[in-house]
Order: sequence, then structure tokens, then C-alpha cells
Amino acid sequence: MILNVLSTGARAPGAGGGMPSSPLRAAGLSLTKALANEFGPDGVRVVAILVGIIRSGQIVRPAVEAGRDVEEYLATVADRMKIPLGRVGEPREFGDTAAFLLSPRAGYLTGTAVHVDGGFCPAI
Repeated sequence: MILNVLSTGARAPGAGGGMPSSPLRAAGLSLTKALANEFGPDGVRVVAILVGIIRSGQIVRPAVEAGRDVEEYLATVADRMKIPLGRVGEPREFGDTAAFLLSPRAGYLTGTAVHVDGGFCPAI
């Protein structure tokens, strides 16, 4: 099993500052499909997780450095980013998805990507 962790920018590059990372993310998504086609006959599954905004040090650092309330800041981020679920994701939600994809219960999934983004990515 190969699990590629990419951002939602692999399917929907954002404007402003997306170069050169957006094309590289799209290449990672293409690599996921190519590897699945190549190694599927040998029983190797290849899946990608497309991650949206997840609570992390990188996301909360601006709030901490500015002395702002982290929860209030995250609510503002979710609102500004127009995340349909109205909140930033939790690390365990990413981890639970990865654990499922790596498990035998996802045994018929390969060559595809799963969004963990609260509906943020406009592409499906």
C-alpha cells in the first residue's frame, strides 16, 4: 500500500503564490494513478489523501504569535476560506482517514484520492 499525502491544490490550484507547488501537487495526483495502474496487478494499492485546512502548528502559529485566541482565529479562517462545514479539520480526522485507507476495509480502493477538507475543494 502506498499512501500519497497531497493538498487539495492537486485538484484545484489556488490563485496567488501557487507556483511552483500547485503543478507539483497535480503531478503527485497523476503519480498516484500511474502507480496504481502499474502495481495493481501485483496487489499494491495506491491512494492519495487531499488535505484541506487542518489544525496544526503552521495554521495556529499566526494566532499564537499575535496573542489571539486560537479557537476564534480558526473560526475566522474557516469563514474566510468558506469551508462548507464551517470549521477547520482536526488532526485525528486526517489520521482516521489514513488509517481506514491503509486498512483491509479499503481493499478495493486504488488509483483515487480522498478529500479531507470539509468540502473546501471546489473539484470532486
